[in-house]
Amino acid sequence: MFFPYKDDNPRILIPYVTYSILAVNVLVFVYQTFLMGPMAQQVFTLRFGLIPAHFWGGEAGTVLEYHRELLGRTEIQLLPGIVTLFTAPFIHAGWIHIIGNMLFLYVFADNVEGALGHVRFVLFYLLTALAAGFLHLVVVPGSMLPVVGASGAVSGVLGAYLVRYPRARIHVLVFIVIFITTIRLPAMVVLGFWFAIQAVSGLVSLQAQPVGGVAWFEHIGGFVTGFTYMAIFSWGRKFLFRRDGYS
Repeated sequence: MFFPYKDDNPRILIPYVTYSILAVNVLVFVYQTFLMGPMAQQVFTLRFGLIPAHFWGGEAGTVLEYHRELLGRTEIQLLPGIVTLFTAPFIHAGWIHIIGNMLFLYVFADNVEGALGHVRFVLFYLLTALAAGFLHLVVVPGSMLPVVGASGAVSGVLGAYLVRYPRARIHVLVFIVIFITTIRLPAMVVLGFWFAIQAVSGLVSLQAQPVGGVAWFEHIGGFVTGFTYMAIFSWGRKFLFRRDGYS
């Protein structure tokens, strides 16, 4: 088990967008956790989470009946499925969920924002979140379970970072049973290994009945989208520099 906690890549600008995204996610989580009761949290997740069956036109009543044991007599109105593609990435299911996502975002997003610029990074983040959510919708179209979390968009950040800074040194906290140590590894090793875990886990999950847990294909979709976006963006910039005589 490993956790990256910082990199040696210097920032080239103040990552205002990254800090804003971090703040929004944390504020929403604080609102969920400390200002809502357990039942209200369930309702909040169902309303704003991405539910594949509902997105593809399933009756809201059918979805709510599936969750009746959790809801009790509470009646709620689900948001339109297309809206939840945008709301779900800002909701988290627990402390480990948000800490993991925000840690990865904090470590890697500042440099990706620096490479793309503030405005383009906003569009990039939304694009990867949407692509990640859509792949999940395609893979499990009949699922009644709400998916929440910034994992898809954060995975896109990791894919973009791998393209742009493959040799950047990443400081990693490693847990081996009861032994804990830190090491420095190239981004291509850390992020390549991370993606391999997601891919294998995603393939394994296809053989299992969905009962909650990690939406692996959100991670895969986000990572591939971010990787592809940065590859095209970087190639385009190199082409322009060569054409203008700056290579």
